Order: sequence, then C-alpha cells, then structure tokens
Amino acid sequence: MINKTIPEFSVEAFHNGEFKTITSEDVKGKWSIFLFYPADFTFVCPTELEDMQKIYGELKDLGVEVYSVSTDSHFVHAAWHEHSTAINTLEYPMLADPTGAVTRGFGIMIEDAGQALRGTFLANPDGVIKVEEVHDLGIGRSAKDMLRKVKAAQYVQNHDGEVCPAAWEEGEATLTPSLDLVGKI
Repeated sequence: MINKTIPEFSVEAFHNGEFKTITSEDVKGKWSIFLFYPADFTFVCPTELEDMQKIYGELKDLGVEVYSVSTDSHFVHAAWHEHSTAINTLEYPMLADPTGAVTRGFGIMIEDAGQALRGTFLANPDGVIKVEEVHDLGIGRSAKDMLRKVKAAQYVQNHDGEVCPAAWEEGEATLTPSLDLVGKI
C-alpha cells in the first residue's frame, strides 16, 4: 500500500454526537491516520482508540486527522461511545464500514471473520499512503510511535533529499543519502 492512493469510499460515521457522511475526498488536503480495528465492544480495541485520543491534540497541531474504522455500523459506534468510558472521550470520527469495502480497499480484511486486522495507515494531504503498520489481533499498537512516524513522514516530505534514520525523533540528525555515506554507517 505504500505510495498508493487511499481507496475511494463514502461511509457513515459517528463524530461529536452526530452521524455524518465522510468520503475519501473529504480526507484529502490534510494528513490522515486510518486506525482500523476488529470490532466495537471488545478488549484491545478500546485501549488503542483511547491511546490515540491521548495524542490527538498533538496530531491536530501537526495538521493530522484521525479516522478510526471498523466493520461495525455507525449506530454501534454511537452505542459504544455512549457506554464505554474509554470510547466516550474520542474526539475523532469513527467510520462505519459494515460492507467491508474500505477495509478490503486497504487490504486488511479477515474474510472469514468479517473484521479488520489492526491496521494503521498514514496518508499525506494528497491521499498517498506513507506509513502502513499491520498487527495480528492480539497485539495492540502504540499511538506514541505513530506520532513519531507522522513527524518523520512530514519531515521527509518537507526536506527533499533527506531521510530519517531508525528511531529518529524530532530535532535529531537526519541523513542525506550519498556515495560518501555508503559503507560508513
């Protein structure tokens, strides 16, 4: 999926106490995180969504919107939001994908379960995927590490010819690939 454009979609979402339609065109023009998870009212999923909420303000300051996505309906998202102390803190849109079209478009559908793998995708303002992270169902993700990846992706996009080394953090040295670095790192 890296360097491919996000798939076209139009889905219902639950956001700020309301139902709304969100399309692939709506997400373009800003950086976007698509946070796929298997199902509402489960175990690891609320911990991940709550973890992402903890850094949501920092992401917004970086011009990033978060979209959580599962194959549940927008009605189920609303019910979960109302009944879960972890989920009722969410400020970002919860996309409903009951047909699985969006999940399949990102290539992470578990067909026999009708659910998504734990997939996180970062798309640039043109809708081009720059980061893809996919986990098995029992392995939770770290929002803090996704924040680091957002900063690295934005740095690379804004600094032509520079790359970020392993575990790069904002403010650390980057690399400029050249012949004089070959075999010296």
